[in-house]
Amino acid sequence: MKPTSMTTRANHSVARRVRRSTTFAVRFAAMAFAVACGTKDAASPLQPSGAVGRVRFVNVITDTTRGRVNAILEAVPFGVNLTYTQSAPATLPSPATALYSPVLAGARTFVLKRTVDTNTTVATIPFTVTDRQDQTVYAIGGANASAVTSYITTDDNSVASSAQARVRVVHLSLTAGAVDVFVTVVGTDLSTATPTFANVTYQSASTALVLNAGTYQIRAVPAGTAAASRAGAVSINVASIALVGGTGRTIVAADNTTGGAPLRAFVLSDR
Repeated sequence: MKPTSMTTRANHSVARRVRRSTTFAVRFAAMAFAVACGTKDAASPLQPSGAVGRVRFVNVITDTTRGRVNAILEAVPFGVNLTYTQSAPATLPSPATALYSPVLAGARTFVLKRTVDTNTTVATIPFTVTDRQDQTVYAIGGANASAVTSYITTDDNSVASSAQARVRVVHLSLTAGAVDVFVTVVGTDLSTATPTFANVTYQSASTALVLNAGTYQIRAVPAGTAAASRAGAVSINVASIALVGGTGRTIVAADNTTGGAPLRAFVLSDR
């Protein structure tokens, strides 16, 4: 009976820690005001005073054991119970649904804790916040017991016209290797198309592409694939994405949840 009692107490302790993390996240969310800079108005988990940049965190950890995390920024919960491809602060409880959060300029650190055991640190990610600059911090790696590291992008979220949308590609699929990316009208024959972004390498981001509002298809093939072979070489396919005027989207190329194939892509709303 004693071992069972000790296990029960330990489980209750873990549950209390997770509840406390969630409570703190909600508490900070309730204190915040709306975020400006082009993103749809929504509350943010933080309310800094001084020079700020805006930060988003995305979980691309390819390890089911370490991959469900709480993201802690300077001892404040920034995202709770984040699974593969989820981002924060957008996934915090309402009303804290902003796409980015304002963060004081300077050297900052994300500490990632396992959601089911917040005594376990998955990774520590240092980064620098620049005044009036948007950035995304991606947590990557983890497959086959590899280290969880980071990839950080500077994000151009300037206002697009009401008739156009801004799109870019971030390549975080280790398995895919360098790729040619095609952004086309749905169903376009790739053998007659020109790569929209050519030779996009792992851990790199394309330039921003401004498109007329509409529905598009996004496909990736190994870089340099012969035109006649492209249709059979598609490794990543976003079959249909509706781009609304005045918005911005990031297409993230990624491995499967545990690394390797089948490869995938997911879409982040930037504004």
